[in-house]
Amino acid sequence: MTSIGTGYDLTNSTFSPDGRNFQVEYASKAVENGGTAIGIRCRNGVVLAVEKIVTSKLLKPGANKRIASIDRNFGMISSGLVPDGRHLVSRARDEASSWRTNYKCAIPSSSLAFRVGSYVQAYTLYSSVRPFGVTTILAGWDTELESRVDGQVGSGPKAASGGQTKGAKAGGPGLYMVEPSGLYWGYYGAATGKGRQTAKAELEKLDLSSGSLSLEEGVKEAARIIYAAHEDSKDKDFELEMSWISSSEGPTKGRHEEVPKEILEEAENFAKQAMEGDDDEDTATGAGETMEL
Repeated sequence: MTSIGTGYDLTNSTFSPDGRNFQVEYASKAVENGGTAIGIRCRNGVVLAVEKIVTSKLLKPGANKRIASIDRNFGMISSGLVPDGRHLVSRARDEASSWRTNYKCAIPSSSLAFRVGSYVQAYTLYSSVRPFGVTTILAGWDTELESRVDGQVGSGPKAASGGQTKGAKAGGPGLYMVEPSGLYWGYYGAATGKGRQTAKAELEKLDLSSGSLSLEEGVKEAARIIYAAHEDSKDKDFELEMSWISSSEGPTKGRHEEVPKEILEEAENFAKQAMEGDDDEDTATGAGETMEL
C-alpha cells in the first residue's frame, strides 16, 4: 500500500489503494498553515476568536475581518485559505436567507452546519473541483423566546423556539466545526489552525461540558488561549479579533456582534498577565532545579 500520493493525488475523485483521498489531506495541510481560530460554548452564549497574523506593516489595523456574520444570530470564523473562507461565508448567508424565505424564521444552528457541511463535502466528489482549503467554525444562538413570524407571512412553526406554542422553551448556544472533508461535529470548544494542539489542550482544562463558564469569562479565556497558541510564532505580530453571541437577556440580546473595544482590551491584558505568570513559574522552576543539582 502506498503512503504517498504518487499518481493518486492528480484528481479529487480518486482514492489511493489504502483508501485515502490525498486532495482532502492536502487541503487539511493548508488549514494547518492558517492562524489559530477557536470557539467556546459558554453557559449563556458563544465566543469566537482568531489569531490574525500581520503579514505587512502597511495593513490597516482592524481591517480585513476574519469573523463574519451569517445571520443576526450567527457568526462564522475560518482558518486556512482566506478566499475559500469568504466563499463559504457567502454560501452560508445564502443558506440562512433561503431558510428564512421558506420557513419564516431563523435557521437552527444544526441545520446551518448540515447545509454548509454538505456543500463542502460536494467539493470532494468531482475531478473538476478541488476541496476547500479551510476549516470553519460556526457559532449561533437558537432563540429561546416565542417570536412572531418574520414578515407576518404564514403561521410559522407550531412549537419549539420562535414558534407559536405558549410557554415553549428551547434553543440555546450552538457551536460546530466543518472540516475540508465536509465532516462536522458539535463542540463545547473547537480549535483549528496552526496552534490547534495548544488551543485544544487549553480548552480541555476549562471543563466546558459542565456549563459553568459565563460568557464574560469565556471572552477572557479565549484571549488567553489565542495568546498561548501564538507562542510558537511569537516572532510575528498578530491582531486578536473576537466576537460573541449571548442569550436574549445577555449583552448582545441574541445577536452576533464584535466584542466591544474596552472588553477586548481588558481580555488582552488578562491574557498578557497570564502569559507573564506562566513565564515566571517556568523561570522559578528552572532555578529550583538548578539549586538541587
